[in-house]
Amino acid sequence: MFAKLALGSRLPSTIRRSNVYPASIRAYSQSKFPRPHGQSFVHRSELKQAKRIVVKLGSAVVTRDECGLALGRLASIVEQVAMLQNQGREMMIVTSGAVAFGKQRLRHEILLSQSVRQALHSGQNQLKEMTVPVLEARACAAAGQSGLMALYEAMFTQYSTCTAQILVTNLDFHDEQKRRNLNSTLHELLRMNIVPIINTNDAVVPPPVPNSDLQGGNVISIKDNDSLAARLSVEMKADLLIALSDVEGLYDRPPGTDDAKLIDIFYPGDQQSITYGTKSRVGIGGMEAKVKAALWALQGGTSVVIANGTHPKVTGHVITDIVDGKKVGTFFSEVKPAGPTVEQQTEMARHAGRTLASLDPEKRGEIICHLADMLTEKKEEILSANRRDMELATTSGRLSQPMIDRLSLSTSKLNSLAIGLRQLAVSSQDSVGRVLRRTRVANNLELEQITVPIGVLLVIFESRPDCLPQVSALAIASGNALLLKGGKEASHTNKILHQLTQEALSIHGVADAVQLVSTREEVEDLCRLDKLIDLIIPRGSSELVRSIQRAAKGIPVLGHSEGVCHVYIDNDASIDKAIAIVRDSKCDYPAACNAMETLLIHKDLLRTPMFDQMIDMLRTQHVKIHAGPRFASYLTFSPSEVKSLRTEYGDLECCIEVVDSMSDAVDHIHKYGSSHTDVIVTENEETAEQFLQQVDSACVFWNTSTRFADGYRFGLGAEVGISTARIHARGPVGLEGLLTTKWVLRGEGHTVADFSEQGSMKYLHENIPVPQGNFSAQSKSHQQE
Repeated sequence: MFAKLALGSRLPSTIRRSNVYPASIRAYSQSKFPRPHGQSFVHRSELKQAKRIVVKLGSAVVTRDECGLALGRLASIVEQVAMLQNQGREMMIVTSGAVAFGKQRLRHEILLSQSVRQALHSGQNQLKEMTVPVLEARACAAAGQSGLMALYEAMFTQYSTCTAQILVTNLDFHDEQKRRNLNSTLHELLRMNIVPIINTNDAVVPPPVPNSDLQGGNVISIKDNDSLAARLSVEMKADLLIALSDVEGLYDRPPGTDDAKLIDIFYPGDQQSITYGTKSRVGIGGMEAKVKAALWALQGGTSVVIANGTHPKVTGHVITDIVDGKKVGTFFSEVKPAGPTVEQQTEMARHAGRTLASLDPEKRGEIICHLADMLTEKKEEILSANRRDMELATTSGRLSQPMIDRLSLSTSKLNSLAIGLRQLAVSSQDSVGRVLRRTRVANNLELEQITVPIGVLLVIFESRPDCLPQVSALAIASGNALLLKGGKEASHTNKILHQLTQEALSIHGVADAVQLVSTREEVEDLCRLDKLIDLIIPRGSSELVRSIQRAAKGIPVLGHSEGVCHVYIDNDASIDKAIAIVRDSKCDYPAACNAMETLLIHKDLLRTPMFDQMIDMLRTQHVKIHAGPRFASYLTFSPSEVKSLRTEYGDLECCIEVVDSMSDAVDHIHKYGSSHTDVIVTENEETAEQFLQQVDSACVFWNTSTRFADGYRFGLGAEVGISTARIHARGPVGLEGLLTTKWVLRGEGHTVADFSEQGSMKYLHENIPVPQGNFSAQSKSHQQE
């Protein structure tokens, strides 16, 4: 027989019957994963379509300490495979571990038998030192295979999933009849919704056929489970092969060496750029063997991912993460994109950003002014691209009206952008390298704290293409490198705006400092580039901000939650001011994060002309009113009661609630607000000042619209967003929020020992007046001195 087929006979018959693949599930699976086999996936995001998946478990994954099985890891892997199987996918496992399991069993038996014999034959009642002979691998495989399969069977039973064991050798693939039999058996098992567990029959395995590897693209010698998994994947027309080992994936040089970089996507033409290290601590295949097998499978139409199956923090979801298209391990693709990878883009931006930061402030200002000029000079091209995006967004029907409003550009918006950018160019002259403080630590030992760029910024924004030139100008002014990830709904507009930005940067040779990520990179994958990106700034919905805050892996996130902004109308308010402020706060641009969402009214104003005029104005402006619980209790026929007092409507809707006093209004804002922007309307100066002091929000206003919470309106020229955080930057974040500091110490051979009790020097710590100008100018003056 070419293979040993052992179904899980110990499973209850009811469970085995329930796992036969019914026609309804087959139909669902075919509709959900309709992709025909024949060509591998080009992008990671397409892996979600994979229907037939082979999971290869290397010896380092299955074993623990070279002897025995890693039960915890195996349990996690089994759970993931069962989960994917229950989604309608067809799962197969190629497993190692029989030799290690058998070695553990045989060692135990040998030690036990030795101790018994020595106890019986020792006349002096002293046991000699026991030694374990070298165990032959085939014997270990024979002893361990049944136990390994029994373990898999028991684990899969917990998920009502049936398994079958198949043992193969190299000859089973070279003999045409045996190969057809194997193919037929596997297809029948998959049809019955059974998970085949395949292993080389190491108890009888012959040596590989000489000189047969990769000949003609149809033959691969089964030397190990890597080659077995590749051959099986192609034979069974699998969509995806996931090869799990004890390394994160494929590196350009041996892992652990200096500057070794994990390769995200590997292409067949890249083999020459790889330096391979030694093989794993266990098993018989190294990374070079894995790559050869992966490329062979890729040539046969099966996509491949090599990833770490031993990392304790990711083992429990590594397989499902790969199938979800997340950036895990090394993805093998036959199609190399024309442009650079996002990692390469980030490196390019960082390198050019350092040059940008070293430019004279006047030159950075020239770049920004040139960009401002092009926004008006090229407005027809920009608006034409924007109309294309608007048409696609409208016909698709996927975007809400507030999102479409944010997507739209106009001549007036472009003019305002240009004005803001020129304003920023002027205000940024002394930004980078500005001396914040200067201290004489001791005689001839001076300390300065100066402003410097943060590094590489990642700005992720939805819908609003006008954000691109704003953020770009701020990055240029602050000397930061910038990575931009815009929504696909604004792709045409973003593309031309980015081209204009790079054209402006090129006048001083730093075009690469601002990069637009136009590949299929998922936002969650970008958030994992913690070694490349220094700060993430999300601009968009609260859902976007929260998802990025969850996904960020060790990278600070500068953003805000919902823009739940309040306007409180005090009992001493002016009617005209109150109506004008509420109208502007709610109706000027309801999609903005600084639009009013909740109107708080002092109880004394109910049933007064002011209240009636306010309601009439909102109705005239077509604002849908939701009643807060307290307000609803005053009304016989009230509007729809609000579902949540923390709602950001982003449209012509708002909540009205009643409060007893200014203090109650403050309490309400602290309980239900988002620390964004809150307003009091009153003629009582004392009340207003108490409100301004007590409300803990990023922006607190008196007798003005919430819509003033904006970087351009604050004179910052532009903003990367509004931060509700309490560290680093708060409120509209402009140029200052994109700078950090460093300390510069100038001495003449000073040592700390000079300042010890026995030393000759004492600390002075005298403040020195801060000089005018930037750091580079001060450096020159110090050199002259």
